Amino acid sequence: MSWLLAALLAVAAGTAAPAPADEARVVFPASVPQGALVIGKVPPGSLVEHGGRSLRVTGYGSVVFGVGRDASGPLQVAVRRPDGGSQVVSIAVTPRDWPIERVNGVPPKTVSPPPAIAERIRREQAQVVQARERDDARADFAQAFAWPVTGRISGRFGNQRVYNGSPGSPHSGMDIAAPTGTPVLSPAAGVVTLVAPDFYLTGGTLLIDHGHGISSNFLHLSRIDVKVGDRVAQGQAVARVGATGRATGPHLHWGMSWFDVRIDPLLVLERPK
Repeated sequence: MSWLLAALLAVAAGTAAPAPADEARVVFPASVPQGALVIGKVPPGSLVEHGGRSLRVTGYGSVVFGVGRDASGPLQVAVRRPDGGSQVVSIAVTPRDWPIERVNGVPPKTVSPPPAIAERIRREQAQVVQARERDDARADFAQAFAWPVTGRISGRFGNQRVYNGSPGSPHSGMDIAAPTGTPVLSPAAGVVTLVAPDFYLTGGTLLIDHGHGISSNFLHLSRIDVKVGDRVAQGQAVARVGATGRATGPHLHWGMSWFDVRIDPLLVLERPK
């Protein structure tokens, strides 16, 4: 029997080990909203599992994961401490309202693309998926994230999109209105994992990896000033705002992910420091 299964059975049976001493404490929030970035604390050297993944643990005991838009609780995080003890942490998920956003004036060919273009979109999306699978030990995600541009929020994470009257997917990031050419600053340190100047739907597209599966993506860019493999610092200018791809005007789309789980950048910005 695996240690994870044994821990789950112990919790169900009410025979889990007593709470550990302070130096071996496991700390996670009691509840989180949908779309949250969750950072927890475990004893360094612990084994941690959540959502079918083994989570990296920093040298000082931090772990991170994301909560999807449609996640429902309770979430379970299984921890096996270096002393051999194990426990399962249960985290409640707070549901959010997702209003409908109607976006009109989008080029029709980006709403209902012909078959040849649809195949191109699939190929381009596969590149994005591959870049998001990176799992470096870097802990850049632990920084307090900063706004990449200053401007009005013109589109919110998670809201249901309707393009030219046709239902689309929920919005995967946050749109920030800004003039074309406005410098885009990296919200935290990281490594560039994807540079694509002309994707069909997202136009100029840039991905920056912040370690442990956490990444930022920036879409509709008019220019990209970094290349794959570059190490970037927080606040470094990496690109310029544009209106390329499926866009009705200049703005920055900033999305964040934990591997394939989309998370809300605004919640990351509002995270307690």
